[in-house]
Amino acid sequence: MARDERILLRADGLTVHFPVKKRGFRGERKVVHAVDGVSFEVRRGTAFGLVGESGSGKTTTALACVRLVDRTAGQITLDGTDISSLDGEELRQFRRRMQIIFQDPFSSLNPRERVGAIVRRPLDLLKIGTKSERRERVDELFRLVGLRAEHQHLFPHQFSGGQRQRIGVARALASEPDLIVCDEPVSALDVAIQAQILNLLMRLKADLGLTYLFISHDLGVVQHVCDEIAVMYLGKIVEQGSRKQIFSDPLHPYTRALISSVPSALIGPDEEREELRLSGEPPSPIDVPKGCRFRGRCPLATTECAELEPELLPRGDGHRVACIHV
Repeated sequence: MARDERILLRADGLTVHFPVKKRGFRGERKVVHAVDGVSFEVRRGTAFGLVGESGSGKTTTALACVRLVDRTAGQITLDGTDISSLDGEELRQFRRRMQIIFQDPFSSLNPRERVGAIVRRPLDLLKIGTKSERRERVDELFRLVGLRAEHQHLFPHQFSGGQRQRIGVARALASEPDLIVCDEPVSALDVAIQAQILNLLMRLKADLGLTYLFISHDLGVVQHVCDEIAVMYLGKIVEQGSRKQIFSDPLHPYTRALISSVPSALIGPDEEREELRLSGEPPSPIDVPKGCRFRGRCPLATTECAELEPELLPRGDGHRVACIHV
C-alpha cells in the first residue's frame, strides 16, 4: 500500500510500561501502565494536541515518539521510517529531525553556559555546517524568536522566563527538525507571557511549515494552537478529533467534564455547554480496573462498563470515541 505523504508521524499500538520494584522475595512483579496501545497520526504542518490530567500518559506518549522513553510495544514511524528500533549512530542522526521544547525554561538551560552556545549545541553535536555557518544560523535563530544578536553573550539567569523559553524555542529550531514536541511549553510562565510564546509558536509554524506534537493540560492553550486533539485518560486515548469537533461536539463524558471546567469564553456565543462534574481520583495505573478505565468517575456508567473495555471507534469525519454510551 502506498504511503500517505501527508502523514509525518504515526504511532501504532504504542505501549509504555514501567516495572515496579516487587516487595519481598515472593512479591508479584507489577508494572505502571503509563501508555496502553495508543495509535494516532500527525499530519505535516499541523499541531496535534495530547491533553488530559496529570498521570494520563500524554507526556510519556510524546517522549516515546521521539525515543526519549523506551517503548514496551508498538511501532513509531517518522516520515515513513520505522524509528522504533533504531539505535547508535542511526538514531543519533535521526534525532536532528525530532526536537523538544521543555516545560520549564528555568531548569532546561545550562546556567553555566552562554545562551549562544546553548542554541548552537545541537549544531555542534550533530556536526551540521561549518563553524561560520553555525554562527550565521544562531544569529538567524535569535532574530526568528525575537531576541537580539548581542543577547548570545549573556547567561540564562540574565533573562526573564519568557526570554528563556524563546531561547529554548531557538535551540529546538537549530537543526531544522521535521517534528517539534512542545511539552507544556507555557505552563511555567505568567499568563501575559504565555500569550506571547503561543503567538510565537503559531507564527513559526505558519512561516516555517513546522509540525508540533503539543502536550498540555490547559484546554484553552490547546484550542488556540492545535488543529487536532486527542484526549487521554489513564494511558488510553478516549476521544480524538478536530479542534471544532472536540470543543463544539464533545462525545466522551471525560472530554465533556474537562470542557465544563474551562472558562466559558472558549465556546462560541451561540453554543450551549452541558455541565458535567467529576468526583474522585483516577485509579492507580498499577492496578488498572477491568472494563472502562473511566467508569469509577463517570456519571453514565452501567454494569456493562465494568465488563467491556471500549474501543476507540470512528463516529464520522475523523472523530473517534471510546465509549459504549455514545
